[in-house]
Amino acid sequence: MSEHRILVVDDEPNIVEVITMALKFEGFEVASAGTGREALEQVALFRPHLIILDVMLPDMEGFDVAERLGAQRSETPIIFLTARDDTSDKIRGLSSGGDDYVTKPFSLEELIARVRTILRRTGLAAAEDRRLTFEDLEMDDDTREVTRGGALIELTDTEYRLLRYFLNNPKRVLSRAQLLEHVWEYDFGGDARVLETYVSYLRKKLDPHGEPLIQTVRGVGYALRAAR
Repeated sequence: MSEHRILVVDDEPNIVEVITMALKFEGFEVASAGTGREALEQVALFRPHLIILDVMLPDMEGFDVAERLGAQRSETPIIFLTARDDTSDKIRGLSSGGDDYVTKPFSLEELIARVRTILRRTGLAAAEDRRLTFEDLEMDDDTREVTRGGALIELTDTEYRLLRYFLNNPKRVLSRAQLLEHVWEYDFGGDARVLETYVSYLRKKLDPHGEPLIQTVRGVGYALRAAR
């Protein structure tokens, strides 16, 4: 899993949740803040490699947060996120320490791509480990190979994406809605039978090589964890 830490700062909980889940799906470690003061505290505690920073915060502007970071802002890239798209705002954002400026509404795919581009440009991406592991299960995102106990396991593209989401969220209880949304991009009205079918496929391929790892959490969903 990537060791990159991303701080998401926005006073709209739904935006924070969507960005956080997307980043975690890509393997990033994520913390969040809803005010400028919380953001400054999180920078000191969480030590992020990159900050996604909303311009309009309840206690101060994101530009002010960047300026208060002082010398730290040159070491921590900032992507400003805002509904304001005036050229003057963009110039102020970039001149106050920002590395990029994304206007709302935005594409999650584009935001993730910009995060990766900035991390590569600043040299941070070189440290990224593209292998995901849990117990004796390992996934190499570069070669797309999956092994368990050293045995190679062949997966379809959908099975791979489902397992990847489990590996990015080990031990967490994931609801059916979460899994459908992030693996199949279904809204909450998606057919849960599709999920159950693919969980069954994964179990049939993984379980012969060791103890069951995908556990059913009754009434909620599933979790990747060792059997109790």
